[in-house]
Amino acid sequence: MKDWTGILRLEAEERDSRTVARNVYFQGAFKVMRPIYHDDSGQPCYYLLNPGGGYLDGDRYHLGISLLENARLTLTTQSATKIYKTPNTPAYQETEISLKKGSYLEYIPDPLIGYEHARYDQKTVIRMEKGASLLYCDSVTPGWSPEGTLFSYDTLRLRTEIYMDGELAVYDHIKLQPAGQLVNGLGFLEGYTHLGSMLFIGEEADAGLLDELYSAVHPEPDGVRIGMSLLNVPGLAVRILAHSTQAVERIQAECHHLVSRRLFGRNPSFLRKY
Repeated sequence: MKDWTGILRLEAEERDSRTVARNVYFQGAFKVMRPIYHDDSGQPCYYLLNPGGGYLDGDRYHLGISLLENARLTLTTQSATKIYKTPNTPAYQETEISLKKGSYLEYIPDPLIGYEHARYDQKTVIRMEKGASLLYCDSVTPGWSPEGTLFSYDTLRLRTEIYMDGELAVYDHIKLQPAGQLVNGLGFLEGYTHLGSMLFIGEEADAGLLDELYSAVHPEPDGVRIGMSLLNVPGLAVRILAHSTQAVERIQAECHHLVSRRLFGRNPSFLRKY
């Protein structure tokens, strides 16, 4: 198998009521900043960095995150993930996440931007023990092209598998292929340009929490469509269609704040860098 362009592994544990890194390893075009503790909750925030500035033809990245029992961690990015022209081989990112009982991970990256003739394949596999919690976000936006047209990328594919105690609990597959889909009209994105998703898995995710989220984001702001549903395991899914990155992030942030208040009685810090 071809060597990875960038590798990052992070294992965290609870120690003296704080979450700290037990092991950190990275090489190539993948790095992580020192943790930031935004408040006295003991939950650190780690920022992922891509020193190369974007994903190029044939790039391959591997991210591994492991939280031991009762560890709590926020993971985000320093900037958007930019996928540039990939004429020969799609860029690829594989993420493996392990969450032990009582742990909680917030994974809230900046948007994925596909530029002209970009091809990208993302696979995320999350293995959770019962009693662990997860808040996982994704968002996709079309990048700039010389002609100024939207949806000039070739293919963006995002696959997410979530296992609970070894059993497949959630499978989410998003494949955007403008040449074969009517992504700019009725039938797929319904005329919207930006797509956002949020999954929350945890024992607190019930019909009451879904109602709270619905009340927090409805009525829908102009130019935004929001769908919510419960999952077969304790959890819920939120899908957002909008015309701007800011609109998607605003809805995700409102949901994030509500979940954080429900779980820990705290308001999370603003994660974006602008």
